[in-house]
Formats: sequence, structure tokens, C-alpha cells
Amino acid sequence: MVHRTASDRGHAGLIAGVAIVCFGLAGCAGSDDITGAFSAPPAVHASAPGTAAQARPQARPAARSVATATPSTHPDMAPAALARDEANFSRCIAALEPKARAAGVSAAGFRRYTAGLKPDIGIMDKLQTQPEFTRTAGDYVEMLVSETRIRKGREAMAQNAVVFEQVERTYGVDRYVVAAIWGIETNYGSARGSYPVIEATGTLACVGRRKPYFRDEFVAALRIVDRGDIPESHLRGSWAGAFGLTQFMPTAFQRDAVDFDGDGHRNVVDSVADAMGSTANKLKRGGWQQGRSWGYEVVLPRRFDYLLADKNRRKTMREWAALGIHRPDGRPMPPAGEMAYLLLPAGAKGPAFLMTDNFKAILSYNPADAYALAIGHLADRLRGGGPFVQPWPDQRALSRNERSELQKRLASRGYDVGPHDGALGAQTRAAVRDYQVAAGLAPDGLASGEVLDSLRSGS
Repeated sequence: MVHRTASDRGHAGLIAGVAIVCFGLAGCAGSDDITGAFSAPPAVHASAPGTAAQARPQARPAARSVATATPSTHPDMAPAALARDEANFSRCIAALEPKARAAGVSAAGFRRYTAGLKPDIGIMDKLQTQPEFTRTAGDYVEMLVSETRIRKGREAMAQNAVVFEQVERTYGVDRYVVAAIWGIETNYGSARGSYPVIEATGTLACVGRRKPYFRDEFVAALRIVDRGDIPESHLRGSWAGAFGLTQFMPTAFQRDAVDFDGDGHRNVVDSVADAMGSTANKLKRGGWQQGRSWGYEVVLPRRFDYLLADKNRRKTMREWAALGIHRPDGRPMPPAGEMAYLLLPAGAKGPAFLMTDNFKAILSYNPADAYALAIGHLADRLRGGGPFVQPWPDQRALSRNERSELQKRLASRGYDVGPHDGALGAQTRAAVRDYQVAAGLAPDGLASGEVLDSLRSGS
């Protein structure tokens, strides 16, 4: 899904594992799983020639999804507040007309598309109790980069070969990365969601705790249908308003959508050309550099300094090589002057990656490391590459309660972790790393069961 912050999307870019608080958008499972991503089986690795690894990792246990419900305690989600918002819905929508007119929505269009509009109060159930699916980074990547998704992606690319060739030539963005986003967001268009976007965003703009954010989305959705880009009957998507083959939010559509097929409409719902062109345009605007990879799997030397695994400690490939880092199977290192940072999505015991600026471009589409890694890996698999060489470790992802406990235990020892909310941001990761140094653990910043057990034991 395009152009959401971690809080808007629901994905948290966690090194400690993938804790996904779903807003009913692409990549989340539950009653509104519009992509089927979390119902896909774990990937079955098979060797193939290409850019990725050739070795077959040891089979891992089937991924476990720990689903919990985190009810909102926001005062705007209290029953009385919701009832008040529902009763005031028509007045709230009418009050948004000046904002819509200022954004370019015609007076006739506003009246037409808001006449008789009613709130879908069922959406509040999804906003009130967001299911949290906790997986390790390895489970998440293997789940999304399945053999079925690879096969279907190659078929979709073959059916739209001319479009992908033109999109890559126009924007300089790797066609396989664009296809991977299509595959992970909506399973190549087969699962897009069925909520009317104007009704959904209108509901969220006037009811519940996200009203300020969704007012802009509602107005942007009105602009889409008012200018004729997408028919209102086709503008359907997730309960939070994401729509189209690659899941644009309405405001993201206004910024990045293009009329790639030249028919006068930016239709990312019905036109593969417009959807793929718009996705490539977004990645280019996010900093994609033509002719470069998103990143490289690498092997670390023994006794490596894990403090170097930090997004803020970028080095040239020459400098990384001088530290003993090399690519698997004797493959050559990338150009010596290319800059990258070291990412350890599963900590010191898992595979390692040197990430380029193009990985950051993918993160501009969705700010979760595991999501961006899955996109990059699926792209390589679609290209003909094989699985990663280094196996993912058999790890257990911490639940939200356990992550909150870890933060509280660190704070009790004097570490600055920020809020004890179970969200593992930069402060918590830095605190984990400092604790690991003090406790004699590998300082990889991974908020793991090992770290929590050590804190519980009083080490």
C-alpha cells in the first residue's frame, strides 16, 4: 500500500520480528484480509539460476501467527462518542464541502457523491479492535514469497510484457520490483477489497478517533470520482480506503497516479498500465536509482562487530568488504563505491543484507523493513533467482504484551525506551543494543525472547 506512515499503514518496521497491527489493508489477515497474504503457505524453496541464493536452507517449522486483539482506549471510540458522531454524520459531511471545493471538487460533484451518504459503523469494529499478527521476519518473508505467488507473478508479467517494458523504460524502475508490489498488495489484482471508498473514508472522516487524518482522504476520494479518473462504482477497496491493483490511498493517488495508457484517466483499478506506471512513478519519486539492486545478501565474518548493523552507519561496498563481509557462493561484491547499510532482520543468528538507496525507495512505499525485504526478494525470484542462502533461525516473535514487558524491564534498569507501548521503535532498539552490550550478548538490537529471558533472570 502506498504512502502511509507506520501508524497509518499498521505495519511497524521492526527488526525484532514483524508485529503488524492491521488496518484491514494489504498484507494483513483477518475478516478483511483483502490480499490473502496471511493465508498463503510458507514458501517452498527450490533452487534456480539467477541473482539470489542457490543453496537450500534447512526446512523450518510452519510459521505461527499469534493473533491478539488490542482494543482502542481512545475517548473518541467510547460508545457514547461513537453514537454522537453517528448522529452528527450528515452535518459533519456537509461541513466538509468548503474543504472539498477548495481542493477542486465541483459543487455539483460534492452534492452528487454525498447525497444520502450513510456511515458504515461496522468499520468502527475494525478500528476499535485491531488484530495484531505477530510473526518473525523470516516467517513473514517466506509467507509472502511463496512458490504460488512467484508462479502467478511470472504469468502476470508475461501477459503484460509490453506494459512492464514500457514502464521500466519510462521511469527507470526495475519491472520486477513493480510486479512484486502488485503481487504482495493484491495478489496480482485478485483481492482488492469491496468497501466503497467514499463511504469508508467518509465514515472515518466523521466517526471515531482518526477523523483529522481521514478528512483529507475523503476529499481526495471525492476528487477522484468528480474528475472522472475512476467510476464511483469501481472505487472499492479496504475498509480504510486503500484501492486499486497496488493499493493507493486517495491522497497518495493524487500525488503519484499517472495516466500511463493515455486514455485521459488515471485508473489504477481497471488499467494495469496506469497501476504499474503509477507504482513506478511513486518509487522513482522515492529515490529509485536505475540499474541498481535493492540490496544484497551477504555473509558476515566471525567475531563481527554487530554495532555496525545500523541504518545510520552507511559505508561503501569497498569498506564493507574490508571488514570481511562477502557475498555467498563466491559471487562478486557490488561496485566498490556504492553505499549501503547493514540490515539484520533476524538478528545475529539470521541472514544479513547490505541495503542500498533503492531499498529506501521501497520503504517509501511502505515503511516496514520486512515488507520491503519481501518485495525485493520476490522481485529477484520473479527474475529467476533462488532463495536466500542463509537459513532463517527458528525464532519466536514477541507478543505485544511481551514487548511492553521488555520495555518496562529495560526502563527499570535505567534505559530510555520511550513509551511502554509494545511498539519497538528506534529508542527501544537502541536500549536493547545497550543492554546486550552490558549483558555480554551479541549487540544486534533484536528484541528477542533471549533478551527478555535475560531481563527476567536478572542478568
